[in-house]
Amino acid sequence: MFRAYFSSLCYFAQKYVTDLDTCKEIVHNVFIAIWEKRADFDFEKPAKSYLFISVYNRCMNYIRDRKKFIDNDALEMATEDTGVINQDHLEAAELESHIWKVIHSLPQKCREVFILNRFEEKKYAEIAEHLKISVKTVEAQISKALKILRDQLKDYIHFLIFILLIDLW
Repeated sequence: MFRAYFSSLCYFAQKYVTDLDTCKEIVHNVFIAIWEKRADFDFEKPAKSYLFISVYNRCMNYIRDRKKFIDNDALEMATEDTGVINQDHLEAAELESHIWKVIHSLPQKCREVFILNRFEEKKYAEIAEHLKISVKTVEAQISKALKILRDQLKDYIHFLIFILLIDLW
């Protein structure tokens, strides 16, 4: 797993934490945690989504912890001087963290189907075969997940539109 995913996980972590050494440390810590809990780890399930979610969560924890220790003036100076820490990036990271919390709050089967479809890019038929359920059940679970996401994230729609407009500009 380490050889197969280490570099892609580091690249993924750099979307949130710009320092490469910190990214490597975060990814190492994820693998150490898996090693320490290897007796409880279910190697039958796809590890890819678990690894990416774990790295994402640790990146969010790192950003949150850094935000605690940097006052707003220092945060603005760091943004102006180095461009490393960007307030919009932090807000987007917090939003993404909230999205992941909503995804983690989904019922287990619903969450599993949603992650397989949206993050592992599996087709409905592949998911149905993999989980030994019908395609209609997959469709229902995806619909349920999207409805919950829409309901839980409706207060953030203005921020999402703002981010999309900036990215398109």
